[in-house]
Amino acid sequence: MTAPDADEKDKSGPAAGRDFIRQIIDEDMKTGKWNGRVHTRFPPEPNGYLHIGHAKSICLNFGLAREFGGQCNLRFDDTNPAKEEVEYVDSIQEDVRWLGFTWDDRMFYASNYFDRLYAFAETLIEKGLAYVDDLSQEEIRAYRGTLTEPGKDSPYRGRSVAENLDLFRRMRAGEFPDGAKVLRAKIDMQSPNVVLRDPVLYRIKHVEHHRTGDAWCVYPMYDYTHCISDSLEGITHSICSLEFENNRPLYDWVLDNLPVPCHPQQIEFARLNLSYTVLSKRKLIQLVTQKVVSGWDDPRLPTLSGIRRRGYTPEAIRDFCERIGISKAENMVDMALLEHCLREDLNRSAKRVMAVLRPLKVVIENYPEGQVEEIDFPYHPEDASLGSRKVPFTREIYVERDDFMETPAKKWFRLAPGAEVRLRYAYYVTCTDVVKDPATGEVTELRCVHDPATKGGWSSDGRKVKGTLHWVSAAHAVPAEVRLYDRLFTKENPAEGKGDFMEALNPASLEVIPEALVEPSLAALPVGERVQFERLGYFCVDKDSTPQKRVFNRAVALKDSWVKAGGR
Repeated sequence: MTAPDADEKDKSGPAAGRDFIRQIIDEDMKTGKWNGRVHTRFPPEPNGYLHIGHAKSICLNFGLAREFGGQCNLRFDDTNPAKEEVEYVDSIQEDVRWLGFTWDDRMFYASNYFDRLYAFAETLIEKGLAYVDDLSQEEIRAYRGTLTEPGKDSPYRGRSVAENLDLFRRMRAGEFPDGAKVLRAKIDMQSPNVVLRDPVLYRIKHVEHHRTGDAWCVYPMYDYTHCISDSLEGITHSICSLEFENNRPLYDWVLDNLPVPCHPQQIEFARLNLSYTVLSKRKLIQLVTQKVVSGWDDPRLPTLSGIRRRGYTPEAIRDFCERIGISKAENMVDMALLEHCLREDLNRSAKRVMAVLRPLKVVIENYPEGQVEEIDFPYHPEDASLGSRKVPFTREIYVERDDFMETPAKKWFRLAPGAEVRLRYAYYVTCTDVVKDPATGEVTELRCVHDPATKGGWSSDGRKVKGTLHWVSAAHAVPAEVRLYDRLFTKENPAEGKGDFMEALNPASLEVIPEALVEPSLAALPVGERVQFERLGYFCVDKDSTPQKRVFNRAVALKDSWVKAGGR
């Protein structure tokens, strides 16, 4: 999926560059609907880790508040204590901050409103708009009907107000076991919208809540809680994903029938679908619990903690969310666009360093033994502000094994017997001999000579050398483990069709290289720091690093398939 360029935006009319949500807010600002206020919220349920799809919502909600001079709340919709944990609350806060947004003093919980939500439920009962039902969950589902068949009334729908109040209060007091009774809205069992066929508002759960402890044994449903929470917080534009479009009439019904402070407008947009991954919370939990991945922050997962550990930057994520835009239409966004956004950011900001993943020893026979030459290397060829460092050069170095071919193919410009190449910022060298393991025939060492007149990597006589190789000094190289990550699935849409999405897992999604070598400047690089390994890709220091061995995750390769395919 590609974003329109500037010229296309200019030709699209007076609302050029404005998505439909911003157009709605523009109109509200013109008419003074909310007295010039824009107040949004990001309302995750604390029952899992946030993923890249949530980033789209975070950037939209916080971005709208910033753009229109408004406010955005962070609210945890914590109405199901059986699945919620403080760990998720903490991780969500960390992810939102990492993306560059703040909620100041506006962090709320739906559990803040449990008393008021309960009181509002009694109000609905008193108005004859809610009743206690004894049907089981399976029976409620059967009575509800289908998309083509109307529902039928529960036999308990005709209970009196007094009986319903008594039963609801006894539910609250803990007299009944889980599943024995629920509180349902009394709307319309014949409605063509199945959501309005007497939805459940409260259920019994004898489960301790992470904030309220055992103070409650009845908990409100999300659809009932969400709209009231929005109103109590003074939200103006309640922005949610498209699957809640059918729930909007219920959102409005609840607010229309209660004495709430205001009635926010619910607006739906298409959620993110990203190729070669899954964003379903259920599927992500399955990957974690079945140990297909190492945890919620496995760099192959689309969780924000995972892609942060992999090496993604918040700037790249925000750029990606801006490029994909906001629409009503569901579509599949190419993973290559996300990778392109990261490349663009790291190309500007990442220092260039040298690492050899699969080392092949090179002995430069005419270079003095014991000599150490400190060569000045800039960190970025186009940004002098990033500085430079000294890289030691010695008689024995390591180059990439893939940079040597004993019988070179046509147009091979790297090392081969008799071939001359440039060592980055160092010297021209020529391969003179190949040493092999007598038992296996494997190449174990190259013998070369260097031209002392080519110091710095260029020749005064003007001879051309097409191949330039990265290298590390054998005596100074730092041992490292390098983890090469690829897409977790082989299918563009792993969830497509009737088969198990796990069947599309990519067996080559992780390759571990345990004996790589990196230049000495990387010995103390902090966890999370991102660099470019010259000619290899962009890498990030992993949290598993130790003083004895650094661990690097490949964030993204250098090749940009999205641009190559005409994405920009």
